[in-house]
Amino acid sequence: MIKKIVLAFFMVAFTLSLASAQQKKLGNETEAQKKQRMKWWTDARFGMFIHWGLYSQAARHEWVKHNEHLTNEQYQKYFDQFNPDHFDPKKWAREAKAAGMKYAVLTTKHHEGFTLFDSKYTDYKATNTHAKRDLVKEYVEAFRAQGLKVGFYYSLLDWHHPDYTMDSAHPLVQEDTSKANYDRLNKGRDMAKYRQYMRNQITELLTNYGKIDVLWLDWSWNKGDKHGKWGDDWGAVELLKLVRKLQPGIIVNNRLGLYDYSDGGDFETPEQVSSKELEKYKGKTWETCQTFSGSWGYYRDENSWKTHRQLLDLLITSVSNGGNLILNVGPTARGEFDYRATNALDSLSYWMHANDKAIYNCTYAPAEFKTPENTKLTYNPQTKRLYIHIYNYPIGGKLILPAYNGKVKYAQFLNDYSELKYNLAANGSDLELILPQNKPHYDISVVELTLQ
Repeated sequence: MIKKIVLAFFMVAFTLSLASAQQKKLGNETEAQKKQRMKWWTDARFGMFIHWGLYSQAARHEWVKHNEHLTNEQYQKYFDQFNPDHFDPKKWAREAKAAGMKYAVLTTKHHEGFTLFDSKYTDYKATNTHAKRDLVKEYVEAFRAQGLKVGFYYSLLDWHHPDYTMDSAHPLVQEDTSKANYDRLNKGRDMAKYRQYMRNQITELLTNYGKIDVLWLDWSWNKGDKHGKWGDDWGAVELLKLVRKLQPGIIVNNRLGLYDYSDGGDFETPEQVSSKELEKYKGKTWETCQTFSGSWGYYRDENSWKTHRQLLDLLITSVSNGGNLILNVGPTARGEFDYRATNALDSLSYWMHANDKAIYNCTYAPAEFKTPENTKLTYNPQTKRLYIHIYNYPIGGKLILPAYNGKVKYAQFLNDYSELKYNLAANGSDLELILPQNKPHYDISVVELTLQ
């Protein structure tokens, strides 16, 4: 994914890419048609990202090639050693489904240039390693068999390809950012040849594996960056047209750099931002991509893992502001989710089993419903159910629902459908929801209100 030191300067472009684009349009799809095409995705709300590649062997960040300025020759040892003998995508799919995830996106090729699929346009692929098979094909079959929607991540960057021109993120570009140095490094490289290579591989991905539900392309710099790349460098207009021709119903993110087009991407992609920052995306179409820890690829010695409560908060906050959460797992070099990821998924599974109705098909609450203290709201517009996520269980057993009088027909805990009684408050406007002394065995309890 994206190294922290370069995140800030192009996240602005991602945030504004849809909002600022009003003049041009690539296709003739109406807003109603787009809404219908994306309905499964907005209903799902929760997905799994999987970042996996040769960097899992280094086990010290997916940007290890960049961070340590490694040449292709120095990085070759990871290709030679790659042997994921415990790779079992059926197990991955079961864990994703149990955790309540409805779709998944796998890195078919990350910035390192190594492909997990059997591309006929490169020898730098999984079938030429000790794995000796198409790992993407097995992923697609396993996740589809579990009823999960299938997505592909494909990096626009490529640190291995001989024609990919070096930019500010390339491993071999260090302190010297002079034009003369870039000219020297890029002598003999031909970006047009790389663009065709990229088109060829994306064509393979969208032709050889059946229906693909999501395409996650990563990433463009802010337009005008002196040593970056954006839409024109990728041939983005024609590339997106090709994608939509090959897979008419596919959903595509907004990182192609098509800032001048209102339909240059289907959703915005705030990355690794706080729950508070997600509030500003309310009313937009978006998905926040987040990690369990501080890196996307497997990082053995990285210990800043999010707590169960932090993960729940990201999920609830996303939905309460009308967005999706895609949560990343970085499998080990043997092809397994490590124990910390498994523990996190298990904790989510326990909560989602009881409370998933407050996530699926939900969005932000209508404006007439104020948020009670120490809670967040989600709302299902189809069933007209309002969900109150209780972050701090109230002392005294009463939760004040401000100005809810005349709006509630019935109240219950979501986890067991046990009734909760409520009284009219002295002010004649609020309701007092009566809660039991012992809170349910969930870090964040959920109350379901049937509305009048």
